[in-house]
Amino acid sequence: QVQLVESGGGLVQTGGSLRLSCAASGSRFIIRLMGWYRQAPGKQRELVATITDDGRTNYADSVKGRFTISRDNAKSTVYLQMNSLEPEDTAVYYCNAPYYGLQYWGQGTQVTVSS
Repeated sequence: QVQLVESGGGLVQTGGSLRLSCAASGSRFIIRLMGWYRQAPGKQRELVATITDDGRTNYADSVKGRFTISRDNAKSTVYLQMNSLEPEDTAVYYCNAPYYGLQYWGQGTQVTVSS
C-alpha cells in the first residue's frame, strides 16, 4: 500500500511561484513513474507533468516553460516548481503514482492564483 502526501499549495498572485511536494511511503520498490495532475472546478482531472525514476520528464503544453517537475529518489519525494502562475492554474493538484497495476493518489492540495 502506497501513501502519497502532498504539501505546498496556497494562494498566490498572478506571476507568482509555488513549490509542491509529494512524499511517498509504503512501497517496497522504487516507484518508476510519478506525476502531478490537477482538477479545476467543473473540469476533468488533467495531467500536469510526470517524471521517471531516471529523470525523464513530460509536461502538458499549458505548463511547459513555467513548471518544473523533479524528484529525490532517496527521499521518495517528487516536487513541482510552478513559476509565472496564472489564474488558469487554479485547481486542486494531486500527486499520482502507478505501482504494480494500481493507481495511487494523494489527498490533493489547493492552488489558487488571484488576478
